[in-house]
Formats: sequence, C-alpha cells, structure tokens
Amino acid sequence: MTSAQLTRFQHWLQTTRGLAFPSYDALWQWSVDDLPGFWQAIWTYFDLQSPTPHTAVLADARMPGARWFPGAQVNYAQQVLRHTDSAHAAGHPAIVWTDEAGLAAGQVHALSWPELRRQVGALAASLTHLGVGPGDRVVAFLPNRPETAVAFLACASIGAIWSVCSPDMGPVAVLDRFRQIEPAVLIATDGYTFGGVAHDRRAVVAELVAALPTLQHVVQIPLQGQSLDLPTTSTAALHDWVMLIAGNETLAPAWLPFDHPLWVVYSSGTTGLPKPIVHGHGGIVLEALKLGVLHNDIGPSAETGDRFHWYSSTGWIMWNCQVAGLLGGTTVCLFDGSPGGPHGAPDWSTLWRFAALARCSFFGAGAAFYASCAKAGAQPQQQADLSALRAVGSTGSPLSEDGYRWIWQALPQVDGRDIWIACISGGTDFAGAFIAGAPTLPVTAGEMQCRCLGARVEAWSEPGPDGRGRALIDEVGELVCTAPMPSMPLQLWNDTDGQRLHDSYFDMYPGVWRHGDWIRLVPHADAGATGAIIYGRSDATINRHGVRMGTAELYRAVEALPEVLDSLVVDLEYLGRESFMPLFVVLREGAVLDDALQARLKATIREALSPRHVPNVVLQVPAIPRTLSGKKMELPVKKLLLGADPAKVMNRDAMANAAAVDWFVDYAARRSAG
Repeated sequence: MTSAQLTRFQHWLQTTRGLAFPSYDALWQWSVDDLPGFWQAIWTYFDLQSPTPHTAVLADARMPGARWFPGAQVNYAQQVLRHTDSAHAAGHPAIVWTDEAGLAAGQVHALSWPELRRQVGALAASLTHLGVGPGDRVVAFLPNRPETAVAFLACASIGAIWSVCSPDMGPVAVLDRFRQIEPAVLIATDGYTFGGVAHDRRAVVAELVAALPTLQHVVQIPLQGQSLDLPTTSTAALHDWVMLIAGNETLAPAWLPFDHPLWVVYSSGTTGLPKPIVHGHGGIVLEALKLGVLHNDIGPSAETGDRFHWYSSTGWIMWNCQVAGLLGGTTVCLFDGSPGGPHGAPDWSTLWRFAALARCSFFGAGAAFYASCAKAGAQPQQQADLSALRAVGSTGSPLSEDGYRWIWQALPQVDGRDIWIACISGGTDFAGAFIAGAPTLPVTAGEMQCRCLGARVEAWSEPGPDGRGRALIDEVGELVCTAPMPSMPLQLWNDTDGQRLHDSYFDMYPGVWRHGDWIRLVPHADAGATGAIIYGRSDATINRHGVRMGTAELYRAVEALPEVLDSLVVDLEYLGRESFMPLFVVLREGAVLDDALQARLKATIREALSPRHVPNVVLQVPAIPRTLSGKKMELPVKKLLLGADPAKVMNRDAMANAAAVDWFVDYAARRSAG
C-alpha cells in the first residue's frame, strides 16, 4: 500500500538515511537492533520540537531505569495543539462526539482545533491562578466526553500530573487509586447516563472529597444539571467548569523535561491496591505517534480523511490511546454511553450507528464487543452507513478466529478487499502495544500481524540456570521485552526504592520485562513478517497432567458454540492431589445446560485442545466476573475457589459487573462445606 503511513516512513528512511528494508521483519530487526537510530528517526520524522537539544537518545539502556533523550524538553499538549495552525486542521474538527441522547436524535457535535486550543489554554490559566503547578496531581471523576480531554490537556500543559477514574466506578475503587497520589484538585460530574439510565453520583463525589484531605479545589461539571454539595468537613473550594474555561486569558503549554510525569494510570486492582504507574510526557508522545500513525495508519485528517474511534470508558488505558489520536492531528470520535444499547433491550447496532454518524474511518473496541455483536446476530451494514470505514481494531483479550470471520462478513469491503483488522496487544503498564497491525501485511484469522517497531518482543521458555529463558519460535512461551521502550514506567508512585516496580515486571528474568502473557510467534516467510498469537495470562495457565495451555485456546473453542455467550475456566491445583478444573458458562437465553450440551462442550474441548483439558465439571453461571477493562477475572476466581477470603481477592468496586461475584462466593462456600 503506497499510501500507508508505514510505507511513507520507509520511503523517508530510504531517502534521508539511506536505509532500505526488503521486508517488515527486516525493518523491525533494525528498529530493535539500533534503538537510538530508530527512536531518533521517530523524533525527526514527526518533527518533534524542543527548545533545547538532547545530548543522547538512549543514555542508559538498563531495565528498569532506562534514560531517554536527556536534555530535551517536550509537552504532550504542545504536540497536540501545534496542529491547530497546520493546513490540515482547516475544516476538520479535533473532536467529534455524542452521547446516548444525541445518538437517538441522530446528532453528533464537533469541537474545532481552535476551540480546543482556546478551552485548554483558558483552563490552564485558571488552574494556574488556583495555585496548581508542575507536579501537582489533578484527578478526575468523569465519563468519556470532550470536557475530559480538555481537562487532561490543560493539566499536561502546565506540568500537573493527571489521573482519571470512570464515574461508574465505586468509591472504594476510586479512593484506592486517588488516595495513593494525594491530589490537589478533583474535577467531577454530578452523574452520567448509561444504557438509558441516569446515575446520580453526587453522594459518591461527596464521599471522595471527604476522604481526600489534600484536596484544595473541586471543579464541577453538572452533566445531569445538579450542583455538587461538598461535605462540611472539607476545606476545598468549589468551582464551576464553565467559568474556568470562559476566560479570555489563555496559557500556552510549558516546556518540560522529557521524562516529566504526565499521568498516573493503574493496574486493574482486582487483588490488593492497584499499582499507580507513572509515565512521562516524552515517552508517551513517541510511543503514541509510532503506534497510532505507523501501525494503526491514522494520519492528519486532511491527508486521509481519518476519524479515529476506540470505544472505551475513562477507566481503561484505551481512553488514553483514543485521545492520543490528537497527537498526530487526527480527528478523534468519542461516544459517551453503553455500547450495547439500553438496559433490558440490548441493541448491538449502537456503536455502528455512531460510527456512521461520525464518519469513522478507524473503529476500535474490545474483543468482547465483537463477540457480543456476533452472538446477537448484529448486521452493521444493514443498520448503518459504514462507507467511510476502512479499518477495525481490537484489543482487551484475544480476538477469536470466528471474531475475524464475523467482522469480514459483517462489514463492507474496502477497495474490493476485506476490511483491515488491526489487533493490538499491550498494556496499561507501558501505555502502548507490543503486538499490533501493519497495513502493508496480510491478515490471518486468529493472529495478530506483527511485533511493534522498537519493541524487542520474544517468546521465552522458563528461566534457565543463568536466569534467562530460551527464545522460542512457533512455540508458546512467556511474552518478554528484552530492550527498553520510551513509554515504560518512570516509576510506581511512592515506590521509592523501585522494589515494587522490579517485582511487578522483572522478577522472573532479571533485566528483562516479563509481561505476564503467553505468546506464540508465527513466522511467515512468504510475507516477510512474524505474526503473533496471545494465549491469555501466563499466571492463569491450565497445567493439566504436565501439559500447559493458555485459557484463551479453550475459550475460542467453547464460545464458538452458539449456545455459549461467555465462559471462564480455572485449574485448581492441590499439593499431593489431582487438580480439579471447572468450566463456567453463560448461556444464551433459552439454552439449557443439559446432558447433550455438556457432551458437546466436552467433545469440542477434546477435539480443539486435548482429552487432558476436558473439564471435571461444567457449571452454568449468570455472568462471568470481569475487570473494568473487560478482562475475565481468572486468577481471583481461582484464589477464591482455593479458599481465599473473597474480600481480599475480589475488589468489587474495580469490576465491571460486581454482582457476578455472588454466585462464585456461594459456590466456593458450598465446595468448602463439602
């Protein structure tokens, strides 16, 4: 594809650096062998600005502790707002958005680049007048709307450190996060609407304010039209959002050191306190431009007409990924609401209708969304005009082969070819991707296209005597990254000696990032690329009779049956006793887990995996417990069934569906009682 952003980058490398690569794998190999050369090329290609030169690209390559671009000064907001004066910004909005009410009325709203700059500059000036400065923490309790993006960019502009939680999260989960970083400012809404139901969150906000003694200011955004009432015990001042962004005074983004903290994001927090992960301005800008422009192929709007949407709540790292489209000058499309329609009357055409209204060219969502659409028999082409769509992204969990096939069948072709499916796999931990798509490579159902440029990803065996693993090709191993990336964490908040950071990612292989996923790298000599398959979390592995298997393989087989909407499996291993492996299934309405269906389930697993992986028992459950980011809570369920205290392994406020836990708690109690 000569028009692809990746192709343009390769042409630029050839004409300016004399570097030509016969295949994607050759390009990838150079990008990880010459890290300074590659990341300097990214800096130069995207014309990143700094008032002072950097003295090196990679001054120290240790993991953890790598030092990137010392001497350089950057600002995330500056990189976004510079597009306001670019030729491509004229006539193209920065943000297109709507909510459930707007979608029902067939309306989308637009925020122009000049208005985005004005609002960000005005809020930055107001925050400065309130005494907020570099390093102060500003936290938000907001849904996925333009106000949230404006607030984030204003904080980045003045060097304040941003952190956000979705308003559907419970107070315990929010406080588990915000308490750790001692914020000075809270920006909050009175409520939100989801699935047609309005949720009043004023009492939750009051609880947050009462429990955060470091707060000096609270900014209210009354999305439900009701003012916040602060507890009398709080000394924080209450401010109105509209007034803060209405002023004529604006403030331009400040130049900050390359590794100045940008935000704090959190691990899922399903067991114990979430890890507060700190990323820096420079590393995030570089990683986001590489991933968004080169891998996802989204460019400035006037060049390609790109409009980028990735459905997410603000509590998931994909919100950060979605907003990062602005870094490359692309229009981003935000939807505030339920992807599955109103409560009690599921409508899986909702997001597709939004994509049509917003004229999205790139549409992203979690893999579970596509599975739900397929199970519900959604027909996007019959329900919406998707003629602008040319690419579909997926993440959160592995997209099954059936998921690929459903997308190709359900969505329109582009230039006579199946729509491009760009799956990514990465994490909150480094706010980026290890595995992603490339528009120049073929797509194989059930497989991600390539390892990301600049990410030295390998599949490793278990550690040998020297503490290192053996690199595997076409075999399942631990996903590791053996060289640093600029967006890896600067630190974990309050982890003064770095021990928690080390234990989280570098405990198994010293000096090597272990991500906690099972991966198989699949060479394709004819395409000149190495694909990848993710098999689920390595800490939730099925180890039946000495045969290790990722849970994702079993889910792909089980959830292909039309009766099964969702599933979860755990392998309960006991010292000195044979393991016990239950399979939990959520069935389509009207389906019954009778002997015939049980037999089909077990036969499917036996054929797809092996006789060793047939579960001891199959149990029907109302719902599968999931984290806020949609991941199945395999390890907490496993610990629960092995006798752990539910309160210690299941943080209900950090879940997407806390009520799902009740069945498993009851089942664990019945098992314990014999």
